[in-house]
Amino acid sequence: MPQTITTGYKALVDAAEREIETLAVEEAIKLAGRDGVVLVDIRDIRELQREGKVPGAFHCPRGMLEFWIDPQSPYHKPTFAEDKRFVFFCAGGLRSALAAQIAQRMGLKPVAHIQGGFGAWKTAGGPVLAPEIPPQPKKA
Repeated sequence: MPQTITTGYKALVDAAEREIETLAVEEAIKLAGRDGVVLVDIRDIRELQREGKVPGAFHCPRGMLEFWIDPQSPYHKPTFAEDKRFVFFCAGGLRSALAAQIAQRMGLKPVAHIQGGFGAWKTAGGPVLAPEIPPQPKKA
């Protein structure tokens, strides 16, 4: 029997955005590099290699977020224990809305996410480190 999905991703993102702060990309660009702000890039490593990075952003793969935030986790990252503002972003702003919601529910504060994500960041002229070219397999 096929599965019946009762709550789609759009409803989840909409609910998250009602709970969290959403920053316009121009506002987020102004926050980059400030001492009291951590930009948290939740994209997959392959996305960073392919598209580039925001200079100084802390990379936290989405799948590790809860484990890196929780100080009781063996995977905890001290960055998440700092008294700073955490601004999440992904490629387009959907995953980061969900990530910011989870982080806020876990007690991390203050948190926000960037509307439009890394794509909007690049379009708006935010600083970007060039993509890394992963090593190509040698041809026989």
